[in-house]
Amino acid sequence: MEPLNRIAFEVGPFTVYWYGMIIMMGILLGIWLANREASRHGLPKGFFSDMLLYALPIAIISARFYYVIFNWDYFSQNPSQIIAIWEGGIAIHGALIGGFLTTYFYTKRKQVSFWKVADIAAPSLILGQSIGRWGNFINQEAHGGPVTRTFLESLKLPEFIINQMYINGVYYHPTFLYESLWNLVGFILLMVMRKVNPIRGYLIVSYVIWYSIGRFFIEGMRTDSLMVTESLRAAQLMSIFLVGIGVWLLILLKKKYPDVQYRSKLPQKNQKGRGKKKKK
Repeated sequence: MEPLNRIAFEVGPFTVYWYGMIIMMGILLGIWLANREASRHGLPKGFFSDMLLYALPIAIISARFYYVIFNWDYFSQNPSQIIAIWEGGIAIHGALIGGFLTTYFYTKRKQVSFWKVADIAAPSLILGQSIGRWGNFINQEAHGGPVTRTFLESLKLPEFIINQMYINGVYYHPTFLYESLWNLVGFILLMVMRKVNPIRGYLIVSYVIWYSIGRFFIEGMRTDSLMVTESLRAAQLMSIFLVGIGVWLLILLKKKYPDVQYRSKLPQKNQKGRGKKKKK
C-alpha cells in the first residue's frame, strides 16, 4: 500500500501540505482554548490572538533556526533547503524558546503577569503539540528504530498507521504516536490541575516538566535526533535541563507566591460563592 499523500490540495501554482494544515489546526484549537480561558480572567478580548501575531512567526523562525543549526553539515551544502519548512524540519525546543521570550516581552509591554498568561497557555501548548505530531506521521518522520509488523499489530494500531510506518521496505516505531499520546495525557492532567487552582506559575512549569520527561525517553527511540555530539542527543540534554529548571521553579514559586493562585484574580462573578447578593 502506498504511503499517504503529503499534499492536501493544490490551487494553481500553490501547494498546500498536510503537515502545515495539521500544525495550523493545532495552533487554532490552542488559541481558541486560551482565548476562552483568558476572557474569564479579565484579559482583553482576543489577547492571545493578538499575541500570536508576534509569537507565531518568531516561534517558527526560531524552531527552524534551531533545527538548521544542529543539521548545519547538510544545510551548509544545501542552503536553498533552509527555508523549505513545508517539508518538515522544525524543532519544538526552538519554538518554545522563541515563544516564551516573545510572551515574556509582550506581557511586560502590556503590563500583564507573565505567569498568569503562561498558565493559561500551558494546556493549549501541549494540546497543539499532541495534534502537531500527526504532521510528522504524514511526512513519515520523527519515527523510531526498525520493528516488525507483528510488533506493530500487537499494539492494536489501525492499519493506516501500520502502513504509514512502512518506509523503504522497513517498519519503524511510531514514536510520533507515543509522544502525541503522552502530550494528550499531559493536556488532561493540566486541565484537572486548572480546576484544583494551583499556585500561579504551576501550570506552565508542570507542562515543561511533563513534556520534558516524556520527550527524554521517546527521543532515545528516534533515529532522526538532532545531535550535540555523536552520542549526545540535543533534545535529551535539553529535557534534563528543563526538568531541573522546572523543579527549581516549583520550589521558588511556592516560596515567592504562596498566596497567589491561578484563579486568585478572577472577576467576582466567576468565583464560586462570590458575587451573590446577601439575603436581607
